[in-house]
Amino acid sequence: MTLLFINARLIDPEAGTDSLGALLVQEGKIVELLPESTDPAQLFRERNIDADSSVDRAEIIDCAGKCLAPGIIDIGVKVCEPGERHKESYKTAGLAAAAGGVTTIVTRPDTTPTIDSPEILEFVTRRAQADAPVHVLPMAALTKGREGREMTEIGFLMDAGAVAFSDCDHVVSNTKVFSRALTYARSCGALVIAHPQEPILSAGAAATSGKFAALRGLPAVSPMAERMGLDRDIALLEMTGAKYHADQITTARALPALERAKANGLDITAGTSIHHLTLNELDVADYRTFFKVKPPLRSEDDRLAVAEAVRSGLIDPISSMHTPQDEESKRLPFEEAAAGAVALETLLPAAMRLYHAELLDLPTLFRALSLNPAKLLGLAAGRLSAGAPADLVLFDPDMPFVMDRFQLKSKSQNTPYDGARMQGRVLATYVTGAPVFRRD
Repeated sequence: MTLLFINARLIDPEAGTDSLGALLVQEGKIVELLPESTDPAQLFRERNIDADSSVDRAEIIDCAGKCLAPGIIDIGVKVCEPGERHKESYKTAGLAAAAGGVTTIVTRPDTTPTIDSPEILEFVTRRAQADAPVHVLPMAALTKGREGREMTEIGFLMDAGAVAFSDCDHVVSNTKVFSRALTYARSCGALVIAHPQEPILSAGAAATSGKFAALRGLPAVSPMAERMGLDRDIALLEMTGAKYHADQITTARALPALERAKANGLDITAGTSIHHLTLNELDVADYRTFFKVKPPLRSEDDRLAVAEAVRSGLIDPISSMHTPQDEESKRLPFEEAAAGAVALETLLPAAMRLYHAELLDLPTLFRALSLNPAKLLGLAAGRLSAGAPADLVLFDPDMPFVMDRFQLKSKSQNTPYDGARMQGRVLATYVTGAPVFRRD
């Protein structure tokens, strides 16, 4: 079908523009960006589009001045199939993604069992295609069982559809194993996604070290653990020449090392999570376990430094790091509770906090949410240019609401934003031109 979005505030992260206009979509792809003054009837006559045809039905969508942007591409989503379907399934994750303006989710392999063989990868791929209304791209484990001892069959897993390789929050501490895996990944052209932490220092940590953690009596880790882990990985990158992505950079101390690595021409990118951009260590004051994430929330200075790194382009994508946990995992003392928070549906409203605080404008925000993840994975999506897939999100950046976790579409409702006043809401989501979510 043909879609014509009119009276839209077009957010184009590739051009860096935020302007009023119209957008024409045909056969699931963007055809053209049009001026604000576009007359739909005249346009249809010029393009020989029959608005009354039952074969090529045309729909005019009046955006009423709301924002139309490329759909979000979210790297690092945990869907708990196989093994923990009671926490999240591909169906519920897909519905949550659609409601959050996420049109592509890149799933993590930290399932039970681990996604470390072509057979398990094929299973989750089939399940995703059958159940999820959005695009799903799977990652596979870098080492078998994520145990850091023996690398997986990277070539076979790529043939089966793996877009990247990661042991998630299990750091491969054996540098010989990790260097061999990086070397083999380079020969295959594979992307390796790592979690930069010094594993011994960070083991058992529930907070970031400092006066506040000491007053609360929480086991803590120094921000230097992230810097040390990143420094080690950068050294191995220099040795192997692999393509490497740091899943979460959350501290100011790690940023100079990342900047030097990029300046030296290494094939390195880095992301951060929406929680580390919008929350800080003081949010754990009441021991609410929904605020326990990995790595732990950082200081306000770290938060602002990381937001500035996103603005400058030093940090590339922003992700939700969606990690469902059931009530039993969270209703424990803070240091014993499982880490992680759901964020597929809250990613865009939370990101609007950065916009309203004037830390990031909308084109810069969607560069990190859509364009940079697309570039990292070699996707045509994430942009509003002609020929790109019509994966789109229509949203109101100013709509206020109070977050109610029981209204979330995820099976688990472990969100730190529960009860928070938020501003910015998804109105509709389109995947290859088809509506997968519309707010009533």
